[in-house]
Amino acid sequence: MTAEVEVAFDALHRSVMLKETTHFLAPERGGLFIDATLGLGGHAEGILLAAPTTRVIGIDRDLEAIEHATRRLARFGERFKAVQACSHEIADVLVSEGERKADGVLADLGVSSWQFDTPHRGFSFRFDAPLDMRMDASGDDATAAELLAELPEVEIARIIYEYGEEPASRRIARRIVERRERGEPVTTTGELASLVAGVMYRRTGKSKRARGRTSSEIHPATRTFQALRIAVNGELDNLAKFVESSIKILQPQGRFVCISFHSLEDRIVKRTLRRLAGTCECDPRLPVCDCGAVEAVQILTRRPATPDAGEAKDNPRARSAKLRAGVRL
Repeated sequence: MTAEVEVAFDALHRSVMLKETTHFLAPERGGLFIDATLGLGGHAEGILLAAPTTRVIGIDRDLEAIEHATRRLARFGERFKAVQACSHEIADVLVSEGERKADGVLADLGVSSWQFDTPHRGFSFRFDAPLDMRMDASGDDATAAELLAELPEVEIARIIYEYGEEPASRRIARRIVERRERGEPVTTTGELASLVAGVMYRRTGKSKRARGRTSSEIHPATRTFQALRIAVNGELDNLAKFVESSIKILQPQGRFVCISFHSLEDRIVKRTLRRLAGTCECDPRLPVCDCGAVEAVQILTRRPATPDAGEAKDNPRARSAKLRAGVRL
């Protein structure tokens, strides 16, 4: 990314629910904060601006994002440090940086706007690009195209249904495998979007003329793209572990804030926080608690905070955001 492109993107990029994030995180207290999903550094910048005594360790899997955020936050000097790692490795990162406890932890889950808007990363159907979807493009993880080329039909259908909550998952998986068997595997975002749209329009009986969408309608491939992205990056695999680790490394009265963008993420964050707040999830007929419930955190958001009307209008990607927060006891 050139310097000119970075400046232009910074002008357009809006950190989701920045006002609400700083309210619950309370960085004006000063101390060490960990941004476990650094991205382009917007939230980290807000934390560092809150008080001259704040420090931030930013964690991200995406080396390109780290390089950008490091340049953006260079003016804060030693108050900011970036580390390439997965968010669930937060405790190990803290130790490696010679720290024992943090005063706050933030996670803005999912894919950043920059990743969506960078064609070659293959996250969006708005561009015809290689079907990649890896958050760590420098690693050895399989791309979305490689998964679709190797997985059996039943597994592709499971991924699309479970991670995308897509009712037409089996039809989509069947079409993907049919193409593969013809020697025409799905390798680009455009091919996948077109395939899914064809399945959906055939299912609903829409004619070609009726296939245009209004700006308020969701693209028929949205759920499938979400599902593949989650599978490629294992986004849900260690989410509960991340929440647990974050609470453990907090100082007493330290704050935890997590922003999610779909029900699968939010459900895991909600249940894990409830368990860490002492709410038992065991069968009431069991003689002892077996779910690990322990009163280690006080939940600050009885219901998740959501973007106000102005932000939802100005930044469509924020509309589905849900913020949950807690304080370490």
